[in-house]
Amino acid sequence: MTEQQTAQIRGFLGLCRRAGQVILGQDACVDAIRRETAALALLDLSSSEPSKKRLRSACESHNVPLYGMPEGLIAGALGKSGVMAAAVKRGTMANKLSELLSNNAETDDQRSINHNDHADIAGVQA
Repeated sequence: MTEQQTAQIRGFLGLCRRAGQVILGQDACVDAIRRETAALALLDLSSSEPSKKRLRSACESHNVPLYGMPEGLIAGALGKSGVMAAAVKRGTMANKLSELLSNNAETDDQRSINHNDHADIAGVQA
């Protein structure tokens, strides 16, 4: 992914946050996924293995796409240090972000958060 593409994703994620469309934190994200209000989830690839497993499990069981993000991209885009997980509420902003992420995913289109598991997530690399 080019620097321009990374900036575009970072900027749009920030716009989603200002519009009140972003849910922050692992617990809140899992809750939103289970209530079916989240359209997609983002997870920092440097997250702990239990965090990855919990979010991945929720996304798989509710058919919500999970995107792995480079370290620090989520926190930087949202202006909140330490944020490792975020979800975007259903709607047009989530659709546009999903389109941006899909267009900028790795060439193999899937990247595993945990290489020991068989569950894959879409990955975006800076």
